Amino acid sequence: MKFLTLLIAVLLSKLIVETNDSHTNESVSIQPDSMVFQGEKHLKNIRMITDEGENAEAYLSFDEKKLIFQSTHGKLQCDQIFSMNLDGSNRQMLSNGDGRTTCSYFLPGDSKIIYASTHGFAKECPPSPDRSKGYVWKLYDEFELYFADADGKNIKRITNNSRYDAEATVSPKGDKIVFTSMRDGDPELYVMDIDGQNQKRLTFEKGYDGGAFFSQDGKSIVFRASRPKSEKDLMDYDELVKNGYVRPTALEIYVMGADGKNMKQVTNFGKASFAPFFHPDGQRIIFSSNINAKDGRNFDLYMINVDGTGLEQITFNETFDGFPMFTRDGKKLIFASNRFSKKKGDTNIFTADWVD
Repeated sequence: MKFLTLLIAVLLSKLIVETNDSHTNESVSIQPDSMVFQGEKHLKNIRMITDEGENAEAYLSFDEKKLIFQSTHGKLQCDQIFSMNLDGSNRQMLSNGDGRTTCSYFLPGDSKIIYASTHGFAKECPPSPDRSKGYVWKLYDEFELYFADADGKNIKRITNNSRYDAEATVSPKGDKIVFTSMRDGDPELYVMDIDGQNQKRLTFEKGYDGGAFFSQDGKSIVFRASRPKSEKDLMDYDELVKNGYVRPTALEIYVMGADGKNMKQVTNFGKASFAPFFHPDGQRIIFSSNINAKDGRNFDLYMINVDGTGLEQITFNETFDGFPMFTRDGKKLIFASNRFSKKKGDTNIFTADWVD
């Protein structure tokens, strides 16, 4: 989603290396293992498959031959939806170029996609968040969910609310879609059938709930959430959310059944932990966090057991690593990173072999 892409840009720290002509002009041709930092024992053969701009939230097609992702590059003013092959070839824009888009995913069979867009309200990009409120995410009321053919044609709107609808992902079983909506006044998780019917609310606690993914067997959901507790935090949350904002500086990882029952908190770090994804074994979760950042700006990937034990740091990049996704066999990892970018602030999509 765009607010997370903004997180990448705003929360950047100094690059681990200075970009020079060799990195600027030959970034994609860097030898794969030269992109692995010391300590990254679970990663091999890292490959950069985009090479400019802000690229994020790259998710695999059901046949695992393509990626769908959001990108702002070149003359684009805000994120649009693209697809490409796993080697970065055959890149195509799928959204219509109007408004701001986010959170795209393939539907079963890979002939259709789902994404969120503001294009139904205006061709222009909506304004950036009001930074006088500090670092906040804007949950644009104009975001609605749309189906489209895999080439971007035949766009069909599937939500129709006056508040934010976005962050949709699809169950690997191919039967359900989970998403976040503000339709009831608080950002909560909802589920619907694969055709967009039977939209049902899953979460009911005060606080932002979002970025949800199903486990491989479709029985569980992992997501990020804020849970303001103190009177000060509750007042701040209420004031922001009524204007469509949330403050993402304290997010924890949660799991629950696909029906919304048996919710459990996995992390308790008091930091910004987000972008969780189940390992195919269903017993571990990979996610991005600034747990160990001295200034809060350095995000790395971490692995943790679903019961909250066994925390392990996966990446050791001094800038940003996020939005991880495993292939079904657990042998490859897709993620976004600032490592070895052409210029400071660029975020690219990477693939890597996973070493368990």
